[in-house]
Amino acid sequence: MQTLAQFESLNHHKKTIHMPTYVYEIIPDNPSLEITTFEYKQGMNDKPITVHPETGQPVRRVITGGFTLGSINHNSSSTSSCCSSGSCCN
Repeated sequence: MQTLAQFESLNHHKKTIHMPTYVYEIIPDNPSLEITTFEYKQGMNDKPITVHPETGQPVRRVITGGFTLGSINHNSSSTSSCCSSGSCCN
């Protein structure tokens, strides 16, 4: 069995570039048409694409939800979180 160091030394020339995947939606010609979405890989510093890479239809990038942490109080006598009031937990 190879150690991690041996594996890395054997595969040092194989560099994988991981690019984020963004969600885009095709802007329909008619507002009554259904919106179609697709995923597109591109670098974080790349400008958003404005047309579909295969069809040339106009597109816009969809901003998807991120991850937010609530405040956590580690004091054993008092706890606090985003749901302590119950307003966000139904």
